[in-house]
Amino acid sequence: MKKEDIEEFYRRLEASMPEPETELAYKTPYELVVAVALSAQATDVSVNAATAKLFPVANTPEAMIALGEEGVAPYIKTIGLWRNKAKNVIALSRMLIEEFSGKVPQTREELQKLPGVGRKTADVVLNVAFGQPTIAVDTHIFRVSNRTGLASGKTADQVSDRLVKRTPAPYLLHAHHWLILHGRYVCKARTPECWRCEVADLCGFKDKTPSPEERAALKKVPGKKPAKKAARKKTA
Repeated sequence: MKKEDIEEFYRRLEASMPEPETELAYKTPYELVVAVALSAQATDVSVNAATAKLFPVANTPEAMIALGEEGVAPYIKTIGLWRNKAKNVIALSRMLIEEFSGKVPQTREELQKLPGVGRKTADVVLNVAFGQPTIAVDTHIFRVSNRTGLASGKTADQVSDRLVKRTPAPYLLHAHHWLILHGRYVCKARTPECWRCEVADLCGFKDKTPSPEERAALKKVPGKKPAKKAARKKTA
C-alpha cells in the first residue's frame, strides 16, 4: 500500500471510530495485565464474563496470591487453557510483588519477564494502560495487515514492526484498536464484508466479497459475475 493510501486508510478508520477503546473490562493496569493474559486464544466476551466475578474478589497481586491457583480456577474454567492461565496469573502476581513493588512496569522488556506475558500482551498493556504508541498484533490485525497490503509479514512480530514504521505518527496511538475492531467486525476471516468496508478501494485484497444483493442476483442468473467496484476517486 502506498504512503498516501496508508494515510487515507487511517483517516477513514479514525472518522468511523473517533475514540476506539479495548473491549476488555478493566479498571487498573493490574486488572488489564490479568485480563489480557487470560484473553490468549479466548474471546473478550468470555474473559469479561470471568473477570466480572474474579476482580471483585481479587484485583490486586496480593489478593490474587491469597486466592491461589485453586481459588482462581473456578472463576476462569470457562476460558480456554484455564489451568495454565491460573498458574501464570499467580506467578505474575508474585513477580510483580517481588520485583516491581506490586506495580505494573511500563516497559516491554520488564513486562515480558512476567509469566504468561508475551510481546502482544505487553504491547496491549503499554498502549491501553499507559498510552504508549505500540501496536499489538493478534490474529485480527495480522489478517488485516496482510490482506490489505498495509504491512505484510510472516510473523506477528514482523507485522508489528512494519506497522509501527508505516503508520503515520498521528495515528499510532489508536492504530491497534482501529485495526483489531476492523478485523473483528468488518474484515472477517472467512467472509470479509467488503461491500460495507470504508477502506475497500484502498485494499489490495483481490477476491472482494460481493454484497448480499449481488450474491442474490448471481443465484438468479447462473454464470453472471457481480459488477466490479468502481475505481477509487482521488480526494483533494
